Amino acid sequence: MKTGPLVILVSAALSAAGCDVNKALEQLSQARHLAADLHVQFTKAADASNRAVMADTDEASMSFALEARQAKEAAQKDSAALKPLLQTLGYSDETRLLEEFDQRFATYRTLDGTILELAVENTNLKAQRLSYGPAQQEADAFRDALDSVAPADAAQAWRVKAHVAAAVASVREIQALQAPHIADFDDAAMTRIEQRMATAEAAARGAIESLRSVVPPGSRAKIADATAALDRFMGVNAQIMALSRRNTNVRSLVLSLNQKAPLVTTCEVSLRALRDSLAKHGYTSSRY
Repeated sequence: MKTGPLVILVSAALSAAGCDVNKALEQLSQARHLAADLHVQFTKAADASNRAVMADTDEASMSFALEARQAKEAAQKDSAALKPLLQTLGYSDETRLLEEFDQRFATYRTLDGTILELAVENTNLKAQRLSYGPAQQEADAFRDALDSVAPADAAQAWRVKAHVAAAVASVREIQALQAPHIADFDDAAMTRIEQRMATAEAAARGAIESLRSVVPPGSRAKIADATAALDRFMGVNAQIMALSRRNTNVRSLVLSLNQKAPLVTTCEVSLRALRDSLAKHGYTSSRY
């Protein structure tokens, strides 16, 4: 039985159509895979960024920041590969959804870059470590030096105790003010705290000067030790104030909560809509 020209043409046409369908289905499968991975990488980036902000060590924050940057780059590559596939398939709605995500993602990347730069500085954590470490040590050294001061005579004992108590209390007040300064976000509030610290420092130095007139020469070396410890303490306090003023941990957290979180939500909406729309094409039973 001979095959006519018409049959051959029809057969060829059906074969070509079958190839086109298979190619389209393959491209759809690739598009779904890229859309799914894009969603995964974006979620990983947002999560790693949050962990960088909340990390309590420099090493952890830098590690999470790197993870966030790598995930953002992976998401960007997925999006770049997905766009031409959608255009080849003629999926105008999905192309629009991807472009919508890309616009939001560009804003997200800029904001997240700022957040990560702040997070890895860890100035509030560094200020806190100084407060609980060197500042505490120098405050204790100040107290110990003054505790060794003896009165010139029994009649002066109460004066010595009063001046020592006033000096130590003033330094402890400065210590107590460090924590709220480190935690505060308001410049005016931090300025008020620093003014209170300056008043307390002046009171401590005034108490030390008053001690000089009521102690014997043998105790003046202890007063000199106390003065040196106070100088060192105030030096550390100045470092704490400078780091606290940078406020990088607080600023990164505020940006994450107030600006990044809503942006993440809008990006997620675009990605879910894109995946749902792709699921309506071809074999809808596929899962990615």
